[in-house]
Amino acid sequence: MSSLPIISAALAAALLVVPAAGAEIRDKPKAVLELFTSQGCSSCPPADAKLMELQKRGDVITLAYHVDYWDYIGWTDTFGAKANTDRQKSYAQSWGSSMIYTPELVVNGLKGVVGSRDTEVSGALDGATLVLPVALSVDDKMLSISVGPQSGGSNAAVWLVTFKDHQSVAIDRGENAGQTMDYTQIVTSRQMLGMWDPTSGTHLKLPLSEIMAGGANGAVILVQTDKDGLPGPILGAASVQL
Repeated sequence: MSSLPIISAALAAALLVVPAAGAEIRDKPKAVLELFTSQGCSSCPPADAKLMELQKRGDVITLAYHVDYWDYIGWTDTFGAKANTDRQKSYAQSWGSSMIYTPELVVNGLKGVVGSRDTEVSGALDGATLVLPVALSVDDKMLSISVGPQSGGSNAAVWLVTFKDHQSVAIDRGENAGQTMDYTQIVTSRQMLGMWDPTSGTHLKLPLSEIMAGGANGAVILVQTDKDGLPGPILGAASVQL
């Protein structure tokens, strides 16, 4: 008797990840987890490992943004980008702060916690929810995106974030010198596709060949509010991995 709820919960989580035409689609997440990390940061490996663990859950979408502000200590992050640092700074600014750090895990665009601290991560996930469904499908080498209408919806943009699901890196210098690290959900690009129309919804089609370029083998669609040009809460999300 006591094992039935556990089995049911496991089945429910499995149903959140749906294979479609050779692609894995995750379209019912409770949270988007954005980790700001660096290969040159000695505090980051536990958070990188935690992100890998979280990605195995069916109810979250994870992304790793490698920043570039640790490069000065002797190792240039092979995935680092100024655009990732700028996104982290924008989050801090939107929360009225000037401080950024690694490893920072941002949950649904609402708050940041230390990505290696289990209690902080678990606390941020408790009660987390995304209010706007985002549907994806893959057919004829096209990715179809459908974001439905919602009464009283906020002004929000539809973003495409591409990622590489895994890569190992041998680090020769810096705080993690001599280690070979495994990284997951590595952001390779980010671009705005347009605005979400809360009255009629937004529907788009994109060629997979263009999305999965530059080494990417996955993509996340984010619908995120805007606060005077700064990132606000994430309303909805879905991911696809080939």
